[in-house]
Amino acid sequence: MHADKSTRAVPRIEVVDAAGLLAAAKDADVRVRPDARPAPPVRRLDLTIGTGTEDGAPAHILTARIGFGPTRSGLALLGPDPVGLLVARRAAAGDEWANRLVDLAGTAVDRARERFGLADRAPAYPDAFTDEATGLRATVHHEPSTRDILLRAVVPSETVTPAHLAALYGLALRLIATVAPQARPAGEHILRRAKAEPRPAARPADLTGEPGTGVSLDQVGGLPAVVAQFRDIAVSFRHPEVMARWGARRPQGILLYGPPGTGKTMLARALATEIGADFREIRTPEILDKWLGASERNIKRVFRQARRYVRPTVMLFDEFDSIVSYVGAAEDAASQAVNAVAGIFKQEMNNLIEENPDVIVVATTNFPDRVDESLVRSGRFDVKLAIPKPDATGRAEILATMIRRLVADHEMPGFRMFADDIDPAAFAANSAGLTGADIAEVLRRITMDKAMQEARSGSRVPPISQLDLVAAIADVRQSESR
Repeated sequence: MHADKSTRAVPRIEVVDAAGLLAAAKDADVRVRPDARPAPPVRRLDLTIGTGTEDGAPAHILTARIGFGPTRSGLALLGPDPVGLLVARRAAAGDEWANRLVDLAGTAVDRARERFGLADRAPAYPDAFTDEATGLRATVHHEPSTRDILLRAVVPSETVTPAHLAALYGLALRLIATVAPQARPAGEHILRRAKAEPRPAARPADLTGEPGTGVSLDQVGGLPAVVAQFRDIAVSFRHPEVMARWGARRPQGILLYGPPGTGKTMLARALATEIGADFREIRTPEILDKWLGASERNIKRVFRQARRYVRPTVMLFDEFDSIVSYVGAAEDAASQAVNAVAGIFKQEMNNLIEENPDVIVVATTNFPDRVDESLVRSGRFDVKLAIPKPDATGRAEILATMIRRLVADHEMPGFRMFADDIDPAAFAANSAGLTGADIAEVLRRITMDKAMQEARSGSRVPPISQLDLVAAIADVRQSESR
């Protein structure tokens, strides 16, 4: 990859492989990650490059999303007692849990002020910002439901240049300086394609869920219709004021069913990224307990916490059938416990969206026949999607998507991962029956084998070829047949 630099803005902004980002955006939206992080109250600054049409001509759509967290008015609510002072000191030192407590208290104060008409006016900012050097004009949009501010610019594809990317980021910094001057990051800024981040270590259940997922809908291959529907769901989630004006209700729950390895969990994580939400996965051991009444208490606790989430959150019930299998009359204590959990789940889902519209529930199962229809009826789960094994076209798309991500993350001058003979269509013809997880395993085995060859020999090895893919497919099939 190469670096395109812009020196028009202060601080200096450097865009890594800007030309490649613009080219990749023709196939799918591309997220760009700034190295520098703004200070509170700004929680995130994300850039997205997409394509569309403007006045009938192809255009690049550049978007910067600035996410704001709760105000620090929660410090006043904590009070001057020893606990309040301790939390304030820990929050000032950057302690994560202390900051969460302050944010929760701040949200309570802000909502109370709004209810009694005492809320401060929203910070004033222009309707648009313009970069003088490039002429880039970005309009400003405010999303009250998410506390986010969006900068959006449209540039004809025939005239778009790497300088426009740096210009948009510079405008985002100007907006931050207008709204929250103390949050503007200083120093040199480097922008590069966003990489999948490792999942944070498990932590106790809390009121905010797991921030970020590192997976986007752009990385989901072979399911164009499903991805399109998820994007629509994300739009409905991000625009509650439009839904309310038309008396429409966005989906409260989504049921995904199909064979293992087809990407159901990945879709749930990608949805969280698409709507800028936290991600909270509910696992079977977190609910089911051998002690009498404990399972019922656990499912009630999960939903009680869901009603108190202060940020948009995607709740995933993975392997849903193992949590709420409901087969009618119970014959033993274990079945009675599962049936009781299913009954409580139905009650809790009846009004979750009214009590906290910032939560959306996703459930996945490999065995939809084991889930009682009353659990997933419309009103509880409004969207039910079959996620099948990919066909030949889907397998080719999945492979191409995975290869693009590996190239973007790891290739550099003097190092190539893939040879010129890679043919996704030929791969698809030779990989009938493989799922997305199987294809990921094919690539994992090849990259591991290449890395070990180089580590043992101490010299560079040839890039991955079509023959390597064929051999790895056979290896995966043989492993599955054992």
